[in-house]
Amino acid sequence: MKQLLEGYERFREGYWREHKELYSTLAREGQSPPAMVIACSDSRVAPEAIFDCAPGDIFVVRNVAALVPPYAPDDKYHGTSAALEFAVTSLNVRTILVLGHSRCGGVRTLMKGPSEGKHDFISSWVEIAKEARQRVCDSPVPGDFDAQCQACEHEAIRVSLANLLTFPWITERVKDGRLALAGWHFSVETGLLEEVA
Repeated sequence: MKQLLEGYERFREGYWREHKELYSTLAREGQSPPAMVIACSDSRVAPEAIFDCAPGDIFVVRNVAALVPPYAPDDKYHGTSAALEFAVTSLNVRTILVLGHSRCGGVRTLMKGPSEGKHDFISSWVEIAKEARQRVCDSPVPGDFDAQCQACEHEAIRVSLANLLTFPWITERVKDGRLALAGWHFSVETGLLEEVA
């Protein structure tokens, strides 16, 4: 906690002071970010840092493995779906970017399959991308487990992009040109971004 509070003090004395007018404008006028980024919760993959964004530039939702579940309206809790709905129908973002990354622990968990230890949420969450795992297993990737995980990271992005199109208000906007979808993979090791089609 001490490290976080020290960081806050640096933020207040430095960045916030330098950008006080921007924060004042955002508070007064609200947000209207042009893009939404769905990213992994991994501490090494901060979208605001990767894309060098200022406050108000991107609407971000982060979860394990940057996954998008399929459209499933019911009375359950849907954090990622709620963020999508808000970004698309209230903020009118023009781009949704799914940002996967190398050495993703969520994808590694998916590739390992069900574990002997009990997890309350992780195993069922990463099952959203079970089709990605199946694609990798059906088309054996040359190399070791790390190579298979890297292939699955790309496939998981593709699954999330496909799942985005199960949301009717996303599909409608994509069809009429108001919204674009994109998938990118960030390498923690090299800092390079690679488009995933």
